[in-house]
Amino acid sequence: MKNLLTALALSLAALSPAAFATSHKEAPDMAKGGASAPMGKQQSKMASCNADAGDKKGDERKAYMKTCLSAKKATQQDKMKTCNTDATGKKGDDRKAFMKECLSK
Repeated sequence: MKNLLTALALSLAALSPAAFATSHKEAPDMAKGGASAPMGKQQSKMASCNADAGDKKGDERKAYMKTCLSAKKATQQDKMKTCNTDATGKKGDDRKAFMKECLSK
């Protein structure tokens, strides 16, 4: 019985690395020239905020990153409302040119 358990344990140990190696894909090694996956939206936003944070440190950096990462991009509808308000008093081609410029920002 003891021999049977030993043989079973050894065979499981021998098969485990082979099963593990074939069932899990390893991440590409960047040092060896492996390709990286494209960044997601959140990763891109994190990289952008991190670059903008520059030399900030400690609580100042933490506060900046929190604000930057939680900021939402203005929707087209939000832009339209703001530009309409700013265009008050303009008419014709002047208003049209202003709106075009304002909405393209």
